[in-house]
Formats: sequence, structure tokens, C-alpha cells
Amino acid sequence: MIVGLSVLAGAVAAAWLMPGWLRAMDLRRRDPVLLIVCWLLSMLGVALAAVASVVLLLHPTHGSLGSLATAVHDCWDAIEHGSPPAVEQMGGTLGGVVLIALALRLMVVGSRGIQRRARARRRHLATLRLAGRSDGAVPATLWLAHDRPLAFSVGGRRGVVVATEGLSRYLDDGAVAAVLAHERAHLAGRHHQLIALADALRAVLPILPLFRQAPKALRELVELAADVAAARRCGKRAVRAALLGVSGVGAPEIALAMARDAVDVRLARLEQGSLPPAGTRRALACGLAGFTAVVLPFLAGAALMVMVALVACVVG
Repeated sequence: MIVGLSVLAGAVAAAWLMPGWLRAMDLRRRDPVLLIVCWLLSMLGVALAAVASVVLLLHPTHGSLGSLATAVHDCWDAIEHGSPPAVEQMGGTLGGVVLIALALRLMVVGSRGIQRRARARRRHLATLRLAGRSDGAVPATLWLAHDRPLAFSVGGRRGVVVATEGLSRYLDDGAVAAVLAHERAHLAGRHHQLIALADALRAVLPILPLFRQAPKALRELVELAADVAAARRCGKRAVRAALLGVSGVGAPEIALAMARDAVDVRLARLEQGSLPPAGTRRALACGLAGFTAVVLPFLAGAALMVMVALVACVVG
């Protein structure tokens, strides 16, 4: 029983501590894609640890993980004279019921969110297609005859970039290209879907800081990631000019707009930071960081189990 409870406690500890560690990262210098991976896989690691704790509670061998777990149980039994099997089964069953309830709630909240976003997307795009002209590219760009320099992207099966003709009136060609590259990076990176997933998880588990803070953090990070992609194509100077020249007002809530989120941090990164490595180096860094994020709740659980072993053996 103690093994399962330790893993569960490790999951809760990671869910409380990880947001602080991730937010302490310097966004002006760290690779935003790496941090996106850490946020997403931290949530996955907490979920896997919660499932593992229930399985360990229900396992007929008491979730034995080797000599350390055996020592913990022996010392714990010396104090408690053994836990009745019914207690462990009851704890595992209760945990399983809670996990099933959370999974069902996630399905309900997620499906409602998908339907709500789809309705809003259809409504906005129907209006925009009537008012704008498409360039016929993939992904398509809808140009609106409006003097305000504005650009945003709308996700979905066929994502769309929306831009106003005011961009070419207030920005040079390089900055306009940077705006379009930024919005296309959102669509290529499935950033709208990531935000929707984070919103659904927050609705299911708002009590845990990791899930509660993820949507806001990911909104900032996907903007930084899109800036990096645009800077690789068009240069940092063009992206900076685009950020300073594009309006951040007027885009619908379901969209990701060029100049709406974390503008100050993004400008500071363009002035002070360097572009993160690409290709194999980035893949390896993201893989290592993601693996660490997934196993961290289990490592925290193991550390807690060692502490319990020391205390229980000393007392016993």
C-alpha cells in the first residue's frame, strides 16, 4: 500500500512544484519548444503516476518493486501490524473510481469545447470569407480590406491565416512576410489544438497548479515558438518590426493573434536572445527534457518512499 501512496504523493508534489520550476526558466533565452514539451509531458507524467498508484494499490502483491519496497513494508508493518487487504482494495477501488470520473469529465469537457470552438470557427470564417479574398495558398490566407494592420490564425482541419491590407500600408515587405510566417507556424505546430487541450485539462483539474497554469503559459510559449520559426525564415529584425507595427486588438478569442500575448517578453527575446538550435540537437534536448518531465512524479514518489522507510525503520 505504501508504494502506491508514495507514487500518488509524488504525482501531487510534481503537480504543485513543476509550474514554479518551469516559470523560473528565462523565456528570453530558453527554447520555447522545449518548454512546451515540458509542460505537456509534465501533465502526462502526473496522469501516468496517478494511474500507476491505483494499479499498485489494487495489485495483489501489494505493488512490490523490489528490496526497497519490501523493506518499507516490513518497517511499516512493524508499526501498523499490517494493513488489512480490504483497506488496500478499498483505496485502490476508490482511486479507480476517481480516475474514471476524471476521464469521463475530460471527455465531456473536451467534446463540448471542440463543439463550441467549431461553431465559433464556422461563424467567424463565414463572415470573414464574405468580407475577404483568399490567395488560394495552403494554408489559405484571407485578406481583409481594412486599414488597421492586423493578423491572426484560426485553427482546425483546414487552418486559415487572416490578414488585413493595412499590413502592407504600415509595414515593409520583410515585416509582412514575418507576420505571415508567424501565423503559419501556429498552424503547422498545431498550437490551437494544444491550447484547447490545456483548457480542457484545466477545467477538469483546476485545483492542481500544473493544470491550472498551463493554458496561460502555453499561450505565451506558442507565440515565442512562432516568433522563432518566423525569425529563421525572415530574420529577427523583420519579426521585431512586425510585432511593433501590428495591432493586438480585433482578433476573435478562438484565434492566435500576432501581437496579443506576451509582447514585451517576445521583444526582449528578439533583442537579447539567440535562436535555439534546430534539427537533431533540438530533438535530443526535447526528448531528454520530456523524459525527465514524465518520470519526475515517479522519482518524487521514490524519494518519498525512501523517507518513509527511514522514518518507519527508525521508529520501528
